[in-house]
Amino acid sequence: MISISGFAQQVADSVHYSDERHFRNIQQLTFGGDNAEAYWSFDSKYIIFQKTNPKEGLQCDQIFLAKAPTKFGEKIQPKLVSTGKGRTTCPAVLKDGKHIIYASTHLGADTCPPLPDRKKYGNKYIWPIYASFDIFLADTSGKILKQLTNTKGYDAEGTISPDGKTMVFTSVRDGDLDLYLMDLKTYKVKRFTNMLGYDGGAWFSPDGKKIIWRASRPTTDADIKEYKDFLDLDLVAPTNMEIWTANVDGTDMKQVTHFGQANWAPAYMPDSKRIIFASNQEYKRGFPFNLYTIDENGGNLTKVSHDKGFDAFPMFSPDGKKIIFCSNRNNGGTHDTNIFIADWVE
Repeated sequence: MISISGFAQQVADSVHYSDERHFRNIQQLTFGGDNAEAYWSFDSKYIIFQKTNPKEGLQCDQIFLAKAPTKFGEKIQPKLVSTGKGRTTCPAVLKDGKHIIYASTHLGADTCPPLPDRKKYGNKYIWPIYASFDIFLADTSGKILKQLTNTKGYDAEGTISPDGKTMVFTSVRDGDLDLYLMDLKTYKVKRFTNMLGYDGGAWFSPDGKKIIWRASRPTTDADIKEYKDFLDLDLVAPTNMEIWTANVDGTDMKQVTHFGQANWAPAYMPDSKRIIFASNQEYKRGFPFNLYTIDENGGNLTKVSHDKGFDAFPMFSPDGKKIIFCSNRNNGGTHDTNIFIADWVE
C-alpha cells in the first residue's frame, strides 16, 4: 500500500517513548533505508515488508520475507522474494504460509518508474499510481507462479481474508480507484466500492466478517476536478482520507472517522471490533503521524504512539500478542523509516 513516510525528527530519538503504555519489550528490526508495510503471516511466524535502500543497491521498493523474532533481541534475516526489477509494493503472505502476493511494475520495465515532480503541482503531496502495477502470486522462494491482475491501469494493495479464499485489492479498471474482491480459486472479480474517490489500503477483520479501508471523498466541484485530473495523470493526492468499514457482502458501509487531514493505514484489532490507524489529525501542518485506536462507532479515540515524525502501518499478530509498525523513531535525524515490534499491553 502506498506510504506516507520520510519525515525527519526534530527531537531526541527514542525507541520507546514514556507515554507509549501499550508497548512493552519494543525492539527495532531494521536499520537504515525506507522499510515499510511490514505485515504478519497468518501463523505469526513470518513478516513480509517492502524496502528501499540505495546504499544496498535497492533504488526503489522490493519485497523481503523474514522469520519473526521469537525472543527479545533476536535479529531478523530478511531474504529478497520479489524479482528485484521495477518497483514493488503491498506484500502479503497467504494462508498456507507457502505463497505470497505483491504488486510490481516489472512487466512495464526492469528499472524503477520515475517519481512525480511535485513542483509541477505546487509542491502538493502526491502519490504515483503507476499503470504498470499488477498483482502477482509467488512462492516463498520468490518464483512467480501467476499474474493475478492484467487489466489496464493500477492494480495493487492486495490483502487476504482469514480463510485464505479471497483477496481484496484496489484497481482503477472501471475508471476510479475502487476496492475489488477476487475469489482465489476461480479468480473471478467483484467490485466492492463505487463512490467517487480513492478507496485503498483494505484489510479483513480477524473474524473475516468485515473489511476496513481508507478513502478520500471529494465533494466540492474543485476537489472533484482535481481528483479526476490527477487520476488522468496516474496520481492521487492523499491529504484528506478517512476510515471506512463494511461487511464483507458490502452492506453497512460507513465512515468511522471524521477528523479531516489524513487518517489511513487502518486495521482491526484482535477483537474484530476496535480499530487501530495512523493519523496526522492533531497537526495542521501535516505531520507528525501517530497511531490511534478507536471504536467501530467512532468513539473512544486513544493516542497510542508519540514519535515526533512518523508512526504508521500498525498490524497485530494473528495470535494477538504483538504489534508491528513502521516509524521514523531512532533514525538519528535522517529520513530512514524502520520496522519495530512490541508486545501489546491493554
